[in-house]
Amino acid sequence: MPLCDYFSAADDEAAVAAASSPGEPERPARDTVSLKGIDPVVALARLEAIVTGRGHEEAGRDPRSGLLLSEADVDGPLVFSVSDTLVNALTAASGDDLRRFARSWSATAELRHNQVDAETAAGALEALTGLARRARPAGLRLYCRWSL
Repeated sequence: MPLCDYFSAADDEAAVAAASSPGEPERPARDTVSLKGIDPVVALARLEAIVTGRGHEEAGRDPRSGLLLSEADVDGPLVFSVSDTLVNALTAASGDDLRRFARSWSATAELRHNQVDAETAAGALEALTGLARRARPAGLRLYCRWSL
């Protein structure tokens, strides 16, 4: 199961540079959330569809939804963008909203396949929302460093 480290950065170039540097983005100075098995392409597009009320295909067509930023043929980790639409929706969500979203999200095939139950999904969603809420005031975007 891939390890997905979600983190904030000023822009795409800074995200790729941080994710490819030794010890990054895990170093203590960088705000990072590790979510094992929560992939930035399919699982987050499903989450975005739930959170925004858009269809999964529409959410997946967002230009920043799971956009691969690093080169796919390198040996290092892959870096993906997280859509601004999802980040904005998470920062605006209430605690009740997040619990409802987590229940729906945990029922998706992707999370069921990775044995992610509603409680685990709620924890992942809370962590991701916290990261988004810390990043937005600083003008930062969210990214995922995906490694096997």
